[in-house]
Amino acid sequence: MMAAETAAAERWIEEFRRATDEDPEIQAHGKYYSCSYLLDMEEHSYLVKMHGGKVEEILVDPGPLDDRYQFALRASAGTWRKFGEEVPEPMYHGIWSASFQRDLKLEGDLLVLMQNLRCFTRQFELLRKTGVPV
Repeated sequence: MMAAETAAAERWIEEFRRATDEDPEIQAHGKYYSCSYLLDMEEHSYLVKMHGGKVEEILVDPGPLDDRYQFALRASAGTWRKFGEEVPEPMYHGIWSASFQRDLKLEGDLLVLMQNLRCFTRQFELLRKTGVPV
């Protein structure tokens, strides 16, 4: 990753962390929101570790020793960019529509995703405020 990309990724990480940790809905419902997931954005991937409704850590392009996650969302960079728009086009407004109609793939332990769906969905919606780092 080049220096400019690294700086942009770090800014996004801090903005996404702040947006998550200060979000009233996540904080109201996230007491047990503890999991780790991978956002694979084609050009880069981001491992998000949540604990008690707070972002514990976000790793950029995790290596084989630190890429332990319970579930993953994989899509093209273009799809992620559309997710990050303030008002996404139809079929880019959520993970279900995108997995049925676009190139989003859900992988891993989807039970963990379903157990945390309310908070994860809200966190996913925060991409409309923070944008995406691709």
